[in-house]
Amino acid sequence: MNPQEPQHVVVIGAGAIGTASAWYLRKAGWAVTLVDRDRQGRGATSGNCGLFSPSHALPLTVPGAVGVTLRSLFRRKTPLSIRPRLDFRLWAWLWRFARRCNERDMLAAAEGRHALITSSGELYRELREQEGLDIQWQDAGCLMVHKHARGLDAHGETAAILEERFGIEARRLDREELEEFEPALLPNATAGAWFYEGDAHMRPEALLAAWRNLLEKSGVEVRESCDVRTFVQNSQGEATAVLTNQGELKADAFVVATGAWTPKLKKELGASIPIQPGKGYSLTMPRPSLSPRHPLIFERERVVATPFKDGYRLGSTMEFAGYNTKLRPARLNVLKATAETYLREPHTTPIEQKWYGWRPMTPDGKPIVDRSPRLKNVLIAAGHNMLGLTMAPATGKLVAELLSETAPHLDPTAYSLARFSR
Repeated sequence: MNPQEPQHVVVIGAGAIGTASAWYLRKAGWAVTLVDRDRQGRGATSGNCGLFSPSHALPLTVPGAVGVTLRSLFRRKTPLSIRPRLDFRLWAWLWRFARRCNERDMLAAAEGRHALITSSGELYRELREQEGLDIQWQDAGCLMVHKHARGLDAHGETAAILEERFGIEARRLDREELEEFEPALLPNATAGAWFYEGDAHMRPEALLAAWRNLLEKSGVEVRESCDVRTFVQNSQGEATAVLTNQGELKADAFVVATGAWTPKLKKELGASIPIQPGKGYSLTMPRPSLSPRHPLIFERERVVATPFKDGYRLGSTMEFAGYNTKLRPARLNVLKATAETYLREPHTTPIEQKWYGWRPMTPDGKPIVDRSPRLKNVLIAAGHNMLGLTMAPATGKLVAELLSETAPHLDPTAYSLARFSR
């Protein structure tokens, strides 16, 4: 690429992945336009719990997950739920998920996830230290809290794999030690927890605001309420422009970072994208007077409590309901009821935000970072499951390397689209 005549790239999707891609492409010398059909981060980023999670290197496809997960999906008031419907894409996705619930595939996926997580940790540090990005980052670790001793003991197997394979250490805290370590918990409400000191958290809204400011100062154009309809392509198998509700945008290359919406572009991309929207919810409110010192994951319910510097958020649950846009009070109530089970001051008023977003779930737990089979200058960067914030910087850097045709800092084959055809 000639630095005197920068090539132009349009990044479609302004969540964490698209924002990171725009930043690293700009650093690589591209002229960048970042577009989003809504406002920046409005999809799966702005209302999530803000965790940076090396502890989540293992995917959901652990051995034995099929029976547990599928039984849970059809029950009410559980962390996972499925809205019964005739949806062949969902059932195909579940079949692919089930096939990967074995140790070999679990560890292969974990290798790819861990590589992105490790790289992102280093890049987040660079962003804070070299670029001055104020994202309310806190190295407070994370507590995986267990209601019953059986779950606490079982998590020891996960902790052992993470330490032996990836060097991720965890410390077991039994009930008495946990209650001293985290005074916000109710007495006798738990059997104990596993503490992952290497985890961290940030406020997603602060990340997006600070990063956008950095982007615009560096010359990146950000267009909101810009809905991409289709690609214009030439006879050489390249996209030359995208048609949007704001007119035609021409470019030399394109990045599709549209998260759970990516399968909607199946025809344009020339491939079936095996991503299901996993609907998550959150409630944001003022910080309690007796706030947790650390982010808490209540493992049985899979609900997260995150103490920000200037607020507090309860979030999680997973609902496979397609692209249903209804904010269901019952799912929000699960968040509050779970917090009431464990915490002295579980929630506060007023509720500042009731939110939902679609996590882009792939059947093996790894994202897709690969070129479109139909349009060779279009790169897909989607499917980060529940770890978009955790994997964003490394993904953005990899996107820039692949489009710039420079040596990638991570092996991109782990994130190829072709893996789903094998």
